[in-house]
Amino acid sequence: MTKYIFVTGGVVSSLGKGITAASLGVLLKRRGYRVSIIKMDPYINVDAGAMSPFQHGEVFVTVDGAETDLDLGHYERFIDEAIMGDNSCTTGKVYSAVIQRERAGGYGGATVQVIPHITNEIQDRIERVGKGKDVVIAEIGGTVGDIEGLPYLEAIRQLAGRVGRGNILYCHVTLVPYIAASGELKTKPTQHSVNELRRIGIQPDIIVCRSQYTVGAELREKIGLFCSVPAGAVFEAIDSDSIYRIPIVLHSQKFDDLVLEKLGLPGDNAPDMKDWEEFLHKYDNRKGELTVALVGKYTEIKDAYLSVNEAVSHAGIANGVKVKMMPVASEDLEAPGAEKILEGADAVLVPGGFGQRGVEGMIVAAKYAREHNVPYFGLCLGMQIAVIEFARNVLGLSGANSLEMDENTENPVIYLMEEQKNVTDVGGTSRLGAYPCDITAGSRSEKIYGANHIEERHRHRFEFNNSYIEEFDAAGMKVAGVCPTGGQVEIMENVNHPWMIGVQFHPEFLSRPVKPHPLFNAFIAAALDIQKKKEAK
Repeated sequence: MTKYIFVTGGVVSSLGKGITAASLGVLLKRRGYRVSIIKMDPYINVDAGAMSPFQHGEVFVTVDGAETDLDLGHYERFIDEAIMGDNSCTTGKVYSAVIQRERAGGYGGATVQVIPHITNEIQDRIERVGKGKDVVIAEIGGTVGDIEGLPYLEAIRQLAGRVGRGNILYCHVTLVPYIAASGELKTKPTQHSVNELRRIGIQPDIIVCRSQYTVGAELREKIGLFCSVPAGAVFEAIDSDSIYRIPIVLHSQKFDDLVLEKLGLPGDNAPDMKDWEEFLHKYDNRKGELTVALVGKYTEIKDAYLSVNEAVSHAGIANGVKVKMMPVASEDLEAPGAEKILEGADAVLVPGGFGQRGVEGMIVAAKYAREHNVPYFGLCLGMQIAVIEFARNVLGLSGANSLEMDENTENPVIYLMEEQKNVTDVGGTSRLGAYPCDITAGSRSEKIYGANHIEERHRHRFEFNNSYIEEFDAAGMKVAGVCPTGGQVEIMENVNHPWMIGVQFHPEFLSRPVKPHPLFNAFIAAALDIQKKKEAK
């Protein structure tokens, strides 16, 4: 029977519930268990697709095209398995489903209420992702006490009656703050948080304490006493220089052993974390430093390009070098002479984005990289930027005056996809999810991937105008990848440049700590090679 682990949080947000859930996921998977993880977000948005990066960080796109919370990216990077749309549950999805069923007469005229109809819908979604799995780990967004999270907490309380209490484990992540004035760690916030959870009817089985400093045995005993949890079930998650240390840290405390014991699952096999430990060894032994200019629209928000930053980090570690990300707000490059901002960069990366704002600054960045032989990597919008810059400054095309479709521009080089022209719904309107790509034989991309056929994830509404392929090709900006099902250009390479590649997809979603994405790996390797050649002169 499927087992269920629920990860809740208290005191403050951003404590690391997602990393705790992901860490447990990788530990259980490495023990041989079939694991799935679901994120339950109490916001009323149906999905994260129309949410501003300034408020919510990046949108993580799944294989089946769901636009989800960034925590699902953590799940994928840790357990190295594709997460689907069903692994993201929001209040918007839940209420939409219940209301549609009510309108169709699905409740037989009953009065539809939060209990049992909303809570049943939540439980059904949890059980759905558990089909064929040994363990489901469910993270409840927000903190205990948030009014919008109450239906989820009630649902996971009720689920114990549906599947049996022995098949459920409640893990509560809480804060143990350090008070500098007294020089002490304080357990009272944890006590209050657990009391709030118990008032709802949930007694945690395990408590994970997030802290700046070691939570010693005495404090663990105190927490255990006041929270009705054995001291051996109180774990610490100290602030770390890398989130990828957390699985090892928790395993060293026998966290996964206790989880399996409480769920009645065999724990004989230790998790095989050899490659993970090798990754951390490489992390600790990096030498030198590369600076990558990240030129985007939302650079002031740390989480807006989370997967991109992680993918660059993975590639840096694989290449044995520390990578310093230099955020550059694209609008800052629009002033005359502003390209000097990029002079300290060893490479330039332009990520995805929507809308016209900041596009001209990105074009400046692409021009700088092309003219100064600085490695350039364009992701989605970043590919389109490289195309526009090349069209303007190399080909002199009049159709390259803007990114957005301009009614006054005849035959623009980047234009709105045909199937997007009549779309009016704000949510889920882009070309989303995984699509195939055939890579051109003999291209740099073929050498990088070591394959002629790949599949990558997309999130875009604009595309390259294929009527320009021959003109671009003749000038050295060659098409290196095409979608076989629709003919869309997927990869473009400037063959007259040391390393200038643009891709219409988002390769960052497939990068893993122990398996960096080949494009990011090659990008960092190229920048490192050029840096070494400069130093040798």
